[in-house]
Amino acid sequence: MDIDILLALQRFREGSGGILTEFLQKMTFFGELNTVLIIMAIVYWGVNKQLGEYLLMGWSGNRLVNGVLKVTVCAYRPWIRDARILPYGNAMTTATGYSFPSGHTMNAATVYGGITVRKDMPTALRVTMAIAVALVAFSRIFLGVHTPQDILVGAAAGMIVMWLIWRMMRWISLNPGKDWLVVAVGIALAAAVAVYAAVKQYPADYDASGRLLVDGAKMANDTFKGVGWCAAFLIGWFLERRYVRFTTDIPLPQKLTRISIGLLSYYAVALILVPQIKAWISGPFGTMSSCFVQMFYVSFLYPWCMMRFRIFKASSV
Repeated sequence: MDIDILLALQRFREGSGGILTEFLQKMTFFGELNTVLIIMAIVYWGVNKQLGEYLLMGWSGNRLVNGVLKVTVCAYRPWIRDARILPYGNAMTTATGYSFPSGHTMNAATVYGGITVRKDMPTALRVTMAIAVALVAFSRIFLGVHTPQDILVGAAAGMIVMWLIWRMMRWISLNPGKDWLVVAVGIALAAAVAVYAAVKQYPADYDASGRLLVDGAKMANDTFKGVGWCAAFLIGWFLERRYVRFTTDIPLPQKLTRISIGLLSYYAVALILVPQIKAWISGPFGTMSSCFVQMFYVSFLYPWCMMRFRIFKASSV
């Protein structure tokens, strides 16, 4: 049934003259890792710190959940299951890891769904964000890189995680001294996920020529990324709360300065430092280390740098 749905969408895509293809290809961009991470960083650094913390915390949880489900179910991508499935354009380049559940959909459920589940947000904004989640999710099956169950479970799991994180963040606001407990539990879970992904036995299926269809160890790479991102955010979040305590209640010119310098420096870290770390450290530890550096920069190092320069401080107004 799921393959039949993908084939029907593929026939529509090929026979409609691309009426929806370009639009949905753009929509899938809004669920990519780098896109959502940049959006959350901008919110955290210069728009609304509390909202940014909530989104980054939720994304950290969602990456762990997504990673566990991927290496547990070990579902092959649609084009591996059925050679008739021909993903559109370069959609396969961002389709990493196992298929179930959809990482793009869970990313969208974090950033856009995270606003949808909050009753304190304006209704029009919540509806708009819900539509964004649906469009990102649909784009994944329309482009042929996921099955309907991948996106449905991804959206549901992502929204549930964000609702739980919202409740947890409200609890932390009432019990600020217990933030260490969240960090301790989160890091313990991240470590358990890393061990599970490292020792688990993965399927080894071969095609008619004897070639391995899917390298399970390689597919687990996404899970190790999630571990690195989650651990880095929790540690950075805790350190920022204890030793930096920046605010986004500053004039617009300072906000723009923060965001601009933050984005430029983040790209330097992501495009220069991170590849070097991957070259120096191989295997899962290298993957976790490189992702740790990226997220730790977003959650703590750049906020710390902000407060080293008077132009970034609210007190300098």
